[in-house]
Amino acid sequence: MKILGNLVWLLFGGIVIAIEYLVGSILLIVTVIGIPFGIQTLKMASLAVWPFGRDTRVHARASGCLYILMNVLWLICGGLWIAISHILFGLLLCITIIGIPFGLQHFKLTAIALNPFGRDIVNV
Repeated sequence: MKILGNLVWLLFGGIVIAIEYLVGSILLIVTVIGIPFGIQTLKMASLAVWPFGRDTRVHARASGCLYILMNVLWLICGGLWIAISHILFGLLLCITIIGIPFGLQHFKLTAIALNPFGRDIVNV
């Protein structure tokens, strides 16, 4: 069932989201100062490609000073807008019964869009 959900996800917009994250990460990695942020957008792109059967977990080191500082910078520089867009898409998809699983995947992407530093993607 996870494979079917992922294939439908890819056909109806998941691939577009993943490509947008990939292009953003390449643009960030080109600048030396944006490399840590580019790595986080690559993490979000991998979750956007295949979200069913995967989840994000906060690891133990996530409460460190550097993680908090980087998450605050991320939130100010665009993470908030990414999270708002995922929330809006999630709410829009949850209106229909068929769209609920896909809306839940957008909510999962919202969690990593708010604070990507200190989160890992794990298989469930």
